[in-house]
Amino acid sequence: MFVPRLVAALVAASLTVLLVGCGSVTAAPGVAASPRPAPREAYLVGVRTLTVDAGSARPLRVTVWYPAAAGRVAPGRFPLVLHSHGLRSLPALHTALTTRWAAAGFVVAAPTYPNTNLRAARFSRHDVRNQPADAWRVIRHLTRLAGTRGDPLAGHLDTGRIAASGHSAGGFTTAGMFTSGHPERLRAGIIIAGGGMAGSFAGPPATLLFVHGAADQVVPHHVGRSAYARTDWPRAFLTLPGQGHGEYLTPGRPGFAQVLAASTDLLRWRLYDDPAAGRRIAAGATRAGVTHFENHLGPA
Repeated sequence: MFVPRLVAALVAASLTVLLVGCGSVTAAPGVAASPRPAPREAYLVGVRTLTVDAGSARPLRVTVWYPAAAGRVAPGRFPLVLHSHGLRSLPALHTALTTRWAAAGFVVAAPTYPNTNLRAARFSRHDVRNQPADAWRVIRHLTRLAGTRGDPLAGHLDTGRIAASGHSAGGFTTAGMFTSGHPERLRAGIIIAGGGMAGSFAGPPATLLFVHGAADQVVPHHVGRSAYARTDWPRAFLTLPGQGHGEYLTPGRPGFAQVLAASTDLLRWRLYDDPAAGRRIAAGATRAGVTHFENHLGPA
């Protein structure tokens, strides 16, 4: 079902400060150039919902936020971000990040996982192990829609440039997507208050951003650090001293601006080949007394 509605314009306005000062895009050697430069201004945001494999034993309800203009997907082709919720959560509880990423020029898709969401009839934390495969089903479905004449996403999705992100169990789900054999088009991962899964961080290298509260009592900080230490891929670790499992994901709370800036610039760098964004990550992530940033991302 396509439900065009615009999210409040303040989301786009709040992103404008993150998008100024962006230079032209230069592709790295051997990498196909992005079909368009990274956006310089924030978009309005539209939202639609759809169901993947509706008649199967494991249907997935998916919320999709997208850059919007005149009540439809904005002109152009946009990279994809697959975002995963945590235990007893929902995509709607993650809009502080997902709508802002969409305003910055990304199509953001968030599945409602069948057995770990807030309203699951048969809740099971063990079902997290099945969620990386669910996430890939969503990506394949959206890839088909992007080539389907008449679909609102047709011609608007850059399926060669994908990132994955997630919070808590969604962070573990995200790590589980980076296993041996994952396609090179999965270029970046954002793991928030999560950790690794069996087989994580294998296959083609990608760029990773870990975000974790140092006082997290749900997924302890050392779990995220252990996952971080398991890979020598380009990576960074953003710690929020004194903070718990996710209060820093609420607009206006300490650390939110730094998490938003670092994650948005990481996505712009890796999915739009925007080196200026790559060079901004450390500065955007750092605020004395609020964050600590460990940087092994390499040159932008």
